[in-house]
Amino acid sequence: MRARALLPAAVAAALLTVTACGAGSGSESAGPGAGSGATASSATQEPTGSGGSGSGSGSGAAVSEALNFTATTVDGKPFDAKTLAGKPAVLWFWAPWCPKCKAQAAETAKVAAAHQGKVNVVGVAGLDTNTAMKDFVAGTSTGGFPHLSDEKGEVWKRFKVTEQSRYVILDKNGATVFEGVLPAGKGLAEKVAGLSG
Repeated sequence: MRARALLPAAVAAALLTVTACGAGSGSESAGPGAGSGATASSATQEPTGSGGSGSGSGSGAAVSEALNFTATTVDGKPFDAKTLAGKPAVLWFWAPWCPKCKAQAAETAKVAAAHQGKVNVVGVAGLDTNTAMKDFVAGTSTGGFPHLSDEKGEVWKRFKVTEQSRYVILDKNGATVFEGVLPAGKGLAEKVAGLSG
């Protein structure tokens, strides 16, 4: 039995269209959904995109409502999205069993490394167990940036994400400037370069 079948019925219903594995096309969006605080998780790095050497909120940047949530990383560390404030951010929504997500991993890691310290990159894993999420991070060599363990789908709901292999890109003020699928991550570097200068 696949682990994703064990998700609570409420989460499964809220994310009903997720099983398409990112089959939809990319779309631009005006902004993330508002919601209450969430609990999720990340890999081994600080929430500074790809390097873990600082945070956007240290500069006294205003925090948008989109970044007003907490989570837990896949390795069990606390994560406060407010630390993303003041820099552009890429939220990559993925599931461990999704082949399209696996195909996006290398390009996402490359972009995170290239923009380290300028852009925050955060994976948001869902639709499976934390063990499967850890295995995905290790198997795809994407541990250079944080990954949130969103087993209950709270961060996914907050950003109105209904299918995995999606990106939500926020500007330095926390406003959504892109939301959609980028097959194999193609186009992600160009979108991020336009925000980071």
